[in-house]
Amino acid sequence: MNLIDFGPLRARVTGGTDGRGGGNGPVVVLCHGFGAPSDDLVPLSGALSVPRAVRFVFPEAPLGLPPEYFDGRAWWPIDMLKLQTALASGAIRDLSHEVPEGLASATEKLDGFLTEIEARLGVSSDKLVLGGFSQGAMVSTNLILRGQRRIAGLVIMSGTLLAEHEWTPLMPSRVGLPVFMSHGRYDPILPFELAEDLKTRFDKAGLKVEWVPFNGQHEIPRPALAGLSAFISAQTG
Repeated sequence: MNLIDFGPLRARVTGGTDGRGGGNGPVVVLCHGFGAPSDDLVPLSGALSVPRAVRFVFPEAPLGLPPEYFDGRAWWPIDMLKLQTALASGAIRDLSHEVPEGLASATEKLDGFLTEIEARLGVSSDKLVLGGFSQGAMVSTNLILRGQRRIAGLVIMSGTLLAEHEWTPLMPSRVGLPVFMSHGRYDPILPFELAEDLKTRFDKAGLKVEWVPFNGQHEIPRPALAGLSAFISAQTG
């Protein structure tokens, strides 16, 4: 595995013909969630059953967090008191009308990062799968809906609908885009119902969604890994 700076973000690169990102195979970029360490999703490169040529890139979110998060990082800040209050009260955490402060900056950094990935790893956009878990899935979705890059597929694991009034009108511009979505029916952080809402909006706009609901919480269990393996293999084959 290599640790490399690609423009505004640092990333861990693995997979490929030498296990360190070598070769000229397709590239899968997976972004970790809020509060996770920068290497949080790296084990997925070994857990997923995909062609050997596939290279994996795991970017480090741009923001460091206070000491109580140890080495956790974030794509944008979260009001933890508000989150804890919502969880304690059992209220549904509906972010669909929010445009988080810091989302635009994180999206710009991820866009610049992908430009560097394409240039330095010699991969075209149509051989690139982008996505992530939770906050990493949201920033990836925001980038693809707002940008012009034509990727091979979008991965949304335990994500949610943001900026509904902005995202929904943009969705038809991505007609035909393959999307993998997984979500736990008992997710206490990002409600299942809102993930279903996002999936329904994608369907209506003509995106091709592979939907993997599971009986779990805010996590990536075996059914999601199996579905994601098949999705990556299909989009990078």
